[in-house]
Amino acid sequence: MFTTPEQFAVANKAYVDAMLTIANTTFASAERLAALNLNTARAVLEDSVANAKVMMSSKDPQELMGLQASLAQPIVEKAVAYSRNVWEIMTQTQEELSKVTEAQMSEVNKRIASALEKVAQSAPGGSEGAVAAVKSAIAAANSAYDSMNKAARQVAEMAEANVAAATSATVKAVGSAAATTPKSKKSA
Repeated sequence: MFTTPEQFAVANKAYVDAMLTIANTTFASAERLAALNLNTARAVLEDSVANAKVMMSSKDPQELMGLQASLAQPIVEKAVAYSRNVWEIMTQTQEELSKVTEAQMSEVNKRIASALEKVAQSAPGGSEGAVAAVKSAIAAANSAYDSMNKAARQVAEMAEANVAAATSATVKAVGSAAATTPKSKKSA
């Protein structure tokens, strides 16, 4: 496939660059997830302590029940926000890795097409049909690859819409439940 050492060197450099991009993307994603997890753990600890103090100050079981219900919605909202952040990080990482993969596939396809052209030029008479069949098979494979990528993007978009709808419904349901929980009666 490579006719000169320079072509081989260029191809190897492109491969190394692609692998470095993949590694950097993966490490950046892991770093963002670690920071998110650390910040979330810190916030959960702080919120838990604050909520425990508030609940310990309740004067009767009725008030305690009201406090528990009122504290539930912020917890659910924060859990939903965390999930959205994780989803965003994963989606961005997947997009970056897809770009690298698509660029690599495009380059491989160019090299294969170039090699086929060279083979076709030096092929003996009567082999045009075989070369055309190989070109057709490569075109069909590329078309299938493109179709799969489009379908995967559509599935990801639908999944994202479904996750957004489900989390919104969960937050609303918890908010409604908290609003309907009986509040403590004040002493006269």
